Amino acid sequence: MTINAIAIDDEPLALDVISAFAAQREELNLIRTFTNVHKALSFLGENNVDLIFLDINMPGMSGLQLKEQLSPEMLVIFTTAYSEFAVEAFRLSALDYLLKPFESDRFNSAIDKVLEFKNYMNSRTAEANPKYIFVRAEYSVVKIALADILYVESRDNYVKIYLESAAPVLVRMAIKNFERQLPEHDFLRIHRSYIVSLPKVKAIRNMLVLLAGELELPVGRHYKDVLKRISL
Repeated sequence: MTINAIAIDDEPLALDVISAFAAQREELNLIRTFTNVHKALSFLGENNVDLIFLDINMPGMSGLQLKEQLSPEMLVIFTTAYSEFAVEAFRLSALDYLLKPFESDRFNSAIDKVLEFKNYMNSRTAEANPKYIFVRAEYSVVKIALADILYVESRDNYVKIYLESAAPVLVRMAIKNFERQLPEHDFLRIHRSYIVSLPKVKAIRNMLVLLAGELELPVGRHYKDVLKRISL
């Protein structure tokens, strides 16, 4: 697998460091480096790129502002000397956050994470029955077993994933987009705010779905017909 990448930083020395580390990874193809954000945007409009190494504190447009303009599918690793931007970076679904000056080991760890994420996305395309999903949460990429999910709750621009054997995971994503990642035969949207795991459904009572652990979730009035898909 080849990862096509660019790097954007207003400091040429920082770009030299990224270029040197990238040259040591044969899976990583660093196509171009940019000190100008707007030239980088023009390049992105005409070329296919998988990954961006992106500085945060730049003149004209910050890396955080640029990230908000990119497609959600674009993978971003922020590179910055300022640790205080970490929370905002991961709120914007960054795949990783390299704090300058970083060494080759930390750089390679970030690239390994990119490769794992890309392999997972490719396997989802080919696999009819995926066993797990990856989500960007808690300042990292989190692997979640589908069999461990009880239900999913929508919270504005986030979803909260409730698990049987671990604490809930909060992910910045609309519930309709998260629903697309779940296999239809195992998960069901029963409400504008809820998706349930069908193997975890224990009973249906009136307009309530009862899950393992005595949990009760309401069925939305526009979703009552979907209850036909639940076989107990």
